[in-house]
Amino acid sequence: MNDSAPAPAPRRARVRAPELIGKGGWLNTGDAQYTLADLRGRIVILDFWTFCCINCLHVLDELRELEEKHRDTVVIIGVHSPKFVHEADHRAVVDAVERYGVEHPVLDDPELATWKQYAVRAWPTLVVIDPEGYIVAMHGGEGHVHAIEKLVQGLETEHAAKGTLRRGDGPYVAPEPEPTVLRFPGKALALPNGNFLVSDTTRHQLVELAADGESVVRRIGSGVRAFADGTAEAAGFSEPQGLALVEDGTAVVVADTVNHALRRLDLASGDVTTLAGTGRQWWQGSPTSGPAREVDLSSPWDVAEFGGRVWIAMAGVHQLWAYDPADGTVAVTAGTTNEGLVDGPGDEAWFAQPSGLAATADRLWFADSETSALRWVDLEGAVHTAVGTGLFDFGHRDGAAEQALLQHPLGVTALPDGSVAISDTYNHALRRYDPATGEVTTLATDLREPSDAVLVGDDIVVVESARHRLTRLRLPEEAVRVESVAHRTQRAATEVAAGALRLDVVFQAPAGQKLDIRYGPSTRLLVSSTPPELLLGGEGAGTDLSRTLELNPAVAEGVLHVSAMAASCDDTASNSGSAAGANAYPACHVHQQDWGVPVRLTEGGADRLPLVLAGMDG
Repeated sequence: MNDSAPAPAPRRARVRAPELIGKGGWLNTGDAQYTLADLRGRIVILDFWTFCCINCLHVLDELRELEEKHRDTVVIIGVHSPKFVHEADHRAVVDAVERYGVEHPVLDDPELATWKQYAVRAWPTLVVIDPEGYIVAMHGGEGHVHAIEKLVQGLETEHAAKGTLRRGDGPYVAPEPEPTVLRFPGKALALPNGNFLVSDTTRHQLVELAADGESVVRRIGSGVRAFADGTAEAAGFSEPQGLALVEDGTAVVVADTVNHALRRLDLASGDVTTLAGTGRQWWQGSPTSGPAREVDLSSPWDVAEFGGRVWIAMAGVHQLWAYDPADGTVAVTAGTTNEGLVDGPGDEAWFAQPSGLAATADRLWFADSETSALRWVDLEGAVHTAVGTGLFDFGHRDGAAEQALLQHPLGVTALPDGSVAISDTYNHALRRYDPATGEVTTLATDLREPSDAVLVGDDIVVVESARHRLTRLRLPEEAVRVESVAHRTQRAATEVAAGALRLDVVFQAPAGQKLDIRYGPSTRLLVSSTPPELLLGGEGAGTDLSRTLELNPAVAEGVLHVSAMAASCDDTASNSGSAAGANAYPACHVHQQDWGVPVRLTEGGADRLPLVLAGMDG
């Protein structure tokens, strides 16, 4: 018998947080510049984000309560790390910080310097740094704020006892508000009375403008971020976007994006009611159909009436849904929640952040923003692509549709001749696609982040979101000649060996929780590649977060698409099957992330690819 004490478990090596570097400098700090040494004594949370990414916008909203609750101990720093060329423009980052109500310092890192230092692989990623400057946790994707909250509480207790916690005001300095009539408007609608209704997104209101597109007739909504029905003065919205005229022109359906809801505006009275959504964000495993007021939605971005139903561009889950006014229900109509560009039957199609809708008699056109694509749904529900190739190719190129390029379009407008105007947002242009000829042309340039357009007689009225106005243009008879530009998303490729590659999605359940296995496997892993020939084996769906992939030595480079989900619940006796003293309904949380990992096959490359969903890779 050995009476000696067991050897202590080896302690993980502490990793010092790399310095914060960004060529664009700091925002929301009153022009002050910061280093990590300046923040010593505070708990720092780095939020690696980019403003095109709907998952990043979800995380911004998830962080608001934590940010307010721990304002004297926690400093959140947004590290803006661009995907699209437009997002590397400093002015665009300044606009985005205001547009989305970011109330913490932001480091503009257009060259991805800090991204590379922290070995980040996907948007969004959260990194927690303790008051002594060491990395203590890394989380990829959404749904981690509950875990970070517990971690913060533990760090506060630990470092208060050690004397290494420093409380006080943080470095955030609010910018001065600008006195414009609109502020980053999203969508517009021509009303039967000749006026315009505009979603004044950043001010959480709807604004009715006179026919001149400038004079304010009335404002609808309190102007405070809220989810409340009521009169025009009392109702609350949160970053409303899409608008659709319904009920013979007497009412408007509003995509109330950050409230994850559809609202109804009575045009005569100005009263606002809720048609669909609960105010909660949809997560994997939630119902996908049912009574509209009982089903969660996820960042509805636009709405359009098509085939007797109000279709919804559900940007937050890469799907199209529909609201049926006849029976007050909602349901998924197309999309699998997988992010990408795949055509075919609606239940097999893949989308990437659909953001703009326009209906004709036989087609529902939509702007699929993250694939920089123009796509459409036919009357049978099948999905087709007119322009666009996938998640990583974008630019400004006219000509035949199969080689034409867009850059993150947010709006589409059906034109009388059967063609479609595209609000090509990040190209600052209005484009046109003609199905009869298969050609893409440019109608107008020098439009600052156009997000929608409305046809009024022979004119087209464009929502210039970043110029905070509506701009009226005469529809041109001839296209504008534009120099062609093509881009690919620029991220350093991971060098891997051909043949067997071990994929490990790292997930460590937060303290006090464990994987939820009450109803079967609590994890999901989906793997695919671009080009498809890159993978000889290992593609498809499964429940294990680790698997071996087989990479084709004949393919020199490509992108691995990995989607992972894990569900964890409070570690109570009920979760292990015992009823004694158990909480029958433990709090549960879903963690999910999508990665697009560029890889290059090289001799001597890595034979393991770790991706962190939550925790630290051992």
